[in-house]
Amino acid sequence: MAEKFDNLEEHLEKFIENIRQLGIIVSDFQPSSQAGLNQKLNFVISGLQDIEKCRQQLHEINVPLEVFEYIDQGRNPQLYTKECLERALARNEQVKGKIDTMTKFKSLLISELSKVFPEDMSKKERGLEKEKGLGHPAGRGPTRLLLLGLNHGARPSDCGGLSSGTEGRK
Repeated sequence: MAEKFDNLEEHLEKFIENIRQLGIIVSDFQPSSQAGLNQKLNFVISGLQDIEKCRQQLHEINVPLEVFEYIDQGRNPQLYTKECLERALARNEQVKGKIDTMTKFKSLLISELSKVFPEDMSKKERGLEKEKGLGHPAGRGPTRLLLLGLNHGARPSDCGGLSSGTEGRK
C-alpha cells in the first residue's frame, strides 16, 4: 500500500513542478516561447492522466471532509488526527468513569439489599457459589430480589432510601 502512496506523491510533485514552471513561462510570455508553453501544457495534461491512474489504485481510501477543511484553513492535517485521538481518549475516560460509577452502585446496592433482605441475599450468594462464575441466571439479579421483597410485604421505605416517593401521601 505504501508504494501506491509513494507513486502518487511522486506524480504530484512532478505535477506541481510543471505547474510552477508553466506559471513562470506564462508570466513572462514571449511569442518565441510558444513551443515551451505547449510542451509544458502537454506535461501538465500527462501529469493529470498519471494522477488519475493513481487515483484508481487508491479508490478504496476515504479521507474525512474535516481534513480538507483543516487544509483550507491553512492548518496541518496531522492536527486532525491528534484532535481525534484526544477526543477518543476523553470519551474513553468518560465511559470508564460511568463504568466505575455503575460498579460502585452495584456494590452499594448489594450491600443495602443484604441489610434489608439478608435471607434472600444469602440464598443468592449460595446460588452464585454453586454456579462458580457463570453469571446471573435470568431473573435472579438484585433488582429481581428487590421486587420479590416488595411483593412479600416489604415497603419501599424499608429499602434504605430506595423509595418511589409515593408512600405517605394521602
